[in-house]
Amino acid sequence: MSGFIKKKKYGQNFLTSDRIPARIAAESGITSECGVIEIGPGLGVLTKQLLAVAKKVVAIEIDTELIPILTEKFADEENFRLINEDVLNVDLDKLIAEHFPDMPVCVCANLPYYITTPILMKLLEGKHGFITITVMVQKEVAQRLCSKCGDSEYGAITASVNYYASVKRLFPVKAGSFSPPPKVDSAVIRFDLYDTPPVAPVDENTFFAVIRAAFAQRRKTLLNALCTAFSDRLSRDELAAIITEAGLTQDVRGEKTDNKTLCFISDKIFFNINGGNQK
Repeated sequence: MSGFIKKKKYGQNFLTSDRIPARIAAESGITSECGVIEIGPGLGVLTKQLLAVAKKVVAIEIDTELIPILTEKFADEENFRLINEDVLNVDLDKLIAEHFPDMPVCVCANLPYYITTPILMKLLEGKHGFITITVMVQKEVAQRLCSKCGDSEYGAITASVNYYASVKRLFPVKAGSFSPPPKVDSAVIRFDLYDTPPVAPVDENTFFAVIRAAFAQRRKTLLNALCTAFSDRLSRDELAAIITEAGLTQDVRGEKTDNKTLCFISDKIFFNINGGNQK
């Protein structure tokens, strides 16, 4: 680590002890039969714990200066591979086929705060067959991701994530656990991915368009939000009728609608726009 300078542009805050990484590895659902993709291994504190429980670990690190440090540290680990790349540019399906054939795969990451959502959505939307995704994120982000319908933190990212996985908050992590310490506390959360989503929209694009619209402006009623998004294709009266058919009042707001209701609404919108028989 001599001479290594932490880089603000990568949001580098490194854990300073083995205690938290050991707990992450223990509560991540990883078994000795699992392959693990680790995003942002940093100095390898979590990597060490993952290698102790997993069959194989592939770590993706964007910082070129950390590559020789990690390579030297894990030179004797036959079940370790290191990729110097931005995870957003990695073909994960190709990586899985190459490194984890016929193996259940989990993901572990200490995500930089500034890029948490893009990485999470890449992992979820790609439908790569992950068993679990365990990540450390900013405490407020964890609260949002783990919130329930009707909570003040419940939003578009919550509804979107709930389509792919159930989310559980594992434990908090104080800012002082890192070097340098960030300005906020963190939390570790785990996504247990569904084999089949809990709702089955007839058109996923419409479903996610409804989610985006419902939470785009929180002060708006759901009806007004949908009118803003779909007014070029459906009238206000048509959208109001759909909301009523969903069992909602005209003044309901997006945060009061769960995925089952949003799916119902999106299906009605899809069929009203495209015609045809409804299911």
